[in-house]
Amino acid sequence: MESGYATTPFGRRPMTLGMISSQITARAVPKDATVHKWHVFQDIKDARIALGATDRALAILDALLSFHPDTALYGDSELVVWPSNEQLIRRANGMPPTTLRRHLAVLVECGLIIRRDSPNGKRFARKGQGGEIEQAYGFDISPIVARAEEFKDLADAVRSEKKAFRLVKERLTICRRDIVKMIDTGIEEGVPANWGRVQQAYQAIVGQIPRTAPRQILEAIAEELEGLWTEVREALESFIKTQKMDANESRNGRHIQNSKPDSQFESENGSGDEDEAGGNVADTDNVRSLPKRELPLGIVLDACPNMLWLVKGGGGIRNWREFLAAAEVARPTMGISPSAWEEARTAMGEQQAAITIAAIYQRQDQINSAGGYLRSLTDRAKAGKFSVWPMVMALLRAKLDASKTTGAEAAAVDLEMAGKVVRTESRLEISDALRRSLDKPVRRS
Repeated sequence: MESGYATTPFGRRPMTLGMISSQITARAVPKDATVHKWHVFQDIKDARIALGATDRALAILDALLSFHPDTALYGDSELVVWPSNEQLIRRANGMPPTTLRRHLAVLVECGLIIRRDSPNGKRFARKGQGGEIEQAYGFDISPIVARAEEFKDLADAVRSEKKAFRLVKERLTICRRDIVKMIDTGIEEGVPANWGRVQQAYQAIVGQIPRTAPRQILEAIAEELEGLWTEVREALESFIKTQKMDANESRNGRHIQNSKPDSQFESENGSGDEDEAGGNVADTDNVRSLPKRELPLGIVLDACPNMLWLVKGGGGIRNWREFLAAAEVARPTMGISPSAWEEARTAMGEQQAAITIAAIYQRQDQINSAGGYLRSLTDRAKAGKFSVWPMVMALLRAKLDASKTTGAEAAAVDLEMAGKVVRTESRLEISDALRRSLDKPVRRS
């Protein structure tokens, strides 16, 4: 015999207000009410925490419902089942009798079942002459019918909360993934922004996420992350718009916005005055008239001596292979992405692309976005409107102009140092004829 609650004032078990409330609810069930017991049981499972039921208690309720022969439960029918403890234990997949009694009490306390005790405390049914059940003692499952709507509302609320929690977790995951990718893209593409501050802000927000937290806290953190996401996105979109404007202006014959207007090697003619600064490789046909032969390494190094800083041990650059290696070192220091470098090598050729990198490295203090500038030059190369000759010649002209300003002695020291670093017999010195040609004004086509 089990401990529990009596249904009459003469029972040996104490009555509780919860028990009386369950009985009142059961008696109030409409006679025409009909429910699917397994559908209601699913709602009870979903609302288990709200109802205060345990997993073991629901396993017993499942077993109790299985003792009722009908799937549909009616408000006007007798809804009492009377299995023995042994039968319940078998259908509940086995559990100690003490555990069974404890969780039966939980079902009663939650108002999911009502005890209908016999005078001697045993469970049984008394049948009439026609074989019909006149009186049954055991467990009344009528609350399943009486509270079906309540269980459904509770289950819907729990499902909605679970869905909201899942959605906010997804928001956090997607937002974190997108921010990390956008930060990497911004750094790789050389987008002007304080990416160190952005990374610190991201880590500060992510550090607030606890292992377990209510949905409201996660939503607040998600809103912070989305604010940072918007900030980073706007920075990237603004940069992309600027690049598009630069590309359009390049087609109209103007310098790209990422370079300063006095960048002397952006002009096709290599002149630094304001009149010629507006004409670049994209709007002239002079590329066709430029020399078809490759630039000698010595002239390139004369024009771009800063590349020698990148050689380990100060051993100098003695061949094109070492020059290409130096270009590989210069590229990431200027924030040029691997994709921009690969695209340039495909469009220009590996050697021409390396010379372009050297020229940009030589004038990097005059260029706001080296990566954007390289992409612009790559686009010109694809259209057949770019050559490294004007770049190198403009750098040499600037070097000669600087020597006139600072004096011939400073220029001589420059050339002497370059000669010491190159250390090659085949290096081409700048001839007097080339000097005179660089000093002459270039006629525009």
